Amino acid sequence: MMTMTMMINETNNAPVDITAATERIAVIGGGSWGTALAGRLAANGNDTLLWAYEPELVAEINSSHTNTPYLPGITLHPTLACTGSLEEAVAGRSIILLVTPVQVMRGVLKQLAPFIDKNAIIANASKGIELETLQTVSQICGGVLGDAALERYVALSGPTFAREVAQELPSLIVAASRNPAAAERVQAAFSCPCLRVYTNSDVIGVELGGAVKNVIAIAAGICDGLGFGHNARAALITRGLAEMNRLGQAMGAQAATFAGLAGMGDLVLTCTGDLSRNRTVGFKLGQGMKLTDILAEMRMVAEGVKSAESVYQLSLRLGVEMPIVENTYQILHEEKPARQAVTELMARDLKAEG
Repeated sequence: MMTMTMMINETNNAPVDITAATERIAVIGGGSWGTALAGRLAANGNDTLLWAYEPELVAEINSSHTNTPYLPGITLHPTLACTGSLEEAVAGRSIILLVTPVQVMRGVLKQLAPFIDKNAIIANASKGIELETLQTVSQICGGVLGDAALERYVALSGPTFAREVAQELPSLIVAASRNPAAAERVQAAFSCPCLRVYTNSDVIGVELGGAVKNVIAIAAGICDGLGFGHNARAALITRGLAEMNRLGQAMGAQAATFAGLAGMGDLVLTCTGDLSRNRTVGFKLGQGMKLTDILAEMRMVAEGVKSAESVYQLSLRLGVEMPIVENTYQILHEEKPARQAVTELMARDLKAEG
């Protein structure tokens, strides 16, 4: 069975046909992002099965085609099905899309491993670094599924809020893999008039961009909550990008990745958008709320809270200077006053930009 989608040629604005074979896809994670992506894949004609942890959520998606806890007001594609069984979710599927919080990813993968087809593409749309090991998701996958799985691994990232993707507003993402054919299959599965997908070969760069930007977004929210203005936010985003780049270079990533969608694009969105959970955490911290109280009122995960510690520890391990990440970690986990952190950042030794 074949499906046809239309996209716009950037040079002459003419429609371009993209024809791709329908995939059988499992989406692991019924939060806002997983549900939005599953709905998009189903709408594109793919045979899509979503896995969700909560039995009541599985029942709601199957009966009402809605996900009220995570995407209220959104009607999902009627062909999207949901299951609470990991075995049922992945058995016989050609693409496995991981969208669970990174801190539980290893445990989920261990449960999935016996049921994944040996030729299935393993794609990941979660953003973060595992705190216990300081590994990215590709490294976790390699450890759990074996190095051969990395030849079928695709990292998805870019400036996207789940609600806007679910609303079919124009969005762009990157599919990164060291295997061009795997990236192109994921690209074809997602591509449609409202979602443009670019391929990339820099897996580690795309993963680091998604992890570090959440930490910088918390810092940006803190600045906004303190009322420091647009100048401070713009400077923080720019210097945050420099820190992201330094860490990436130390881990073998390509500098160009951080100037693209998975770097600057996602960083700007997450630091400025009102839908950003990480910016919201920072904003409330800047207004004086306690982290425990902020997290208690949130249903969805703000990955940057845990990533602040893992990225900071990774920077220490690699000897990479990341003062914004360091101070954000200290605010979140060592109760450092936010105003003191900003004052210390401004008072650092004068130097050339770089």
